[in-house]
Amino acid sequence: MRKKLRNTIRTKLPSFSAIFGILALWQIVSSIGWVPKYMLPSPVDVVLAFVKEFPLLMSHMRVTLVEAFFGLLLGTLLGFTIAVWMERFPKVYQAFYPVIVITQTVPTVAIAPLLVLWLGYGMAPKIVLIIIVTFFPITVGLLDGFHSADKDAIQLLRSMGATKFQIFRQIKLPSSLSYFFASLKISASYSVVGAVISEWLGGFHGLGVYMTRVKKSYAFDKMFAVIFLISAISLLLMKLVGYLKKRCMPWEEK
Repeated sequence: MRKKLRNTIRTKLPSFSAIFGILALWQIVSSIGWVPKYMLPSPVDVVLAFVKEFPLLMSHMRVTLVEAFFGLLLGTLLGFTIAVWMERFPKVYQAFYPVIVITQTVPTVAIAPLLVLWLGYGMAPKIVLIIIVTFFPITVGLLDGFHSADKDAIQLLRSMGATKFQIFRQIKLPSSLSYFFASLKISASYSVVGAVISEWLGGFHGLGVYMTRVKKSYAFDKMFAVIFLISAISLLLMKLVGYLKKRCMPWEEK
């Protein structure tokens, strides 16, 4: 136990030291006035703004998290379905894979105004935008996982008379799990960013709406506070995916 704790401290110490060093440098630059405080508030000012605005931030955060959750859930289901269909039917892969790639070359900020125009200022355009940005990593990750399955094991099952579904369930699906969780980690962080970007362009609640309001009032300490909150939410979601991976794939930890 002590050895594990020492290893954890030894591993995390460089990154924590780097973060502390950056914050200390930031505080010094802001305190001596190299950059005006209204443009670059100090870390202490940001913390004070976060504490002062905490109830309001939590209220907006709840809306953003709901949007991110449903968008990520539907994006994951869509990505899984597309990947299974492409793996099952090569013609579907050849026909639609280029289309899926093209959907990711269009900037998110260019799609968002159209979605708001078509679907209004409610939650629907936000969720659709999150689906668009989250399904792609899931689809590509799962396809890579399916293709990495052990060919000899597949041949063995075929020689034993296994059906395509049995080969998929016994060989291909387990082989793709690590790829799936790696993709899900990326999609989880994308979901929060996608929700905030969509809220910039219209809406009544959410961290993106809060950001546009504090930007108009030049309250940069509150702006930094919400940026750090968004980063913290993304990190927590990625940690949660890592925990789910450990629970679903305990053999990976051995």
